[in-house]
Amino acid sequence: MSEENQAGKNSRVDLLQCTLDMLILRTLLFGPLHGHNIAHYIQRTSEDALKVDHGSLYPALQRLERRGWVTTEWGTSENNRRAKYYRLTKAGRKQLLDVTSKWERLNAAIARIMKPAEEEG
Repeated sequence: MSEENQAGKNSRVDLLQCTLDMLILRTLLFGPLHGHNIAHYIQRTSEDALKVDHGSLYPALQRLERRGWVTTEWGTSENNRRAKYYRLTKAGRKQLLDVTSKWERLNAAIARIMKPAEEEG
């Protein structure tokens, strides 16, 4: 793979990771949850448009924990099983504000391109 193609692929992966990170941080804004509930909340809130599989979710949660944006503690789930709960940290809240601002600017820019105020010509 050429260096240019690899750079493009890395950018797409970074964008997808950043988007998933943002969704997880936003979900945890309301309180600690275990992984299954995080995935379920994202799916339910997106009206089934977004489905986060465990193969993407848990590496993202580990990445967020390494960066200090979430902390973990063990607890008991609603079905009486031991589960790891993820909680947003102060640094995670700050990151969520930053990434949300960037996301809103990106969405606005894309919307301007996709639906111009007036067609040229």
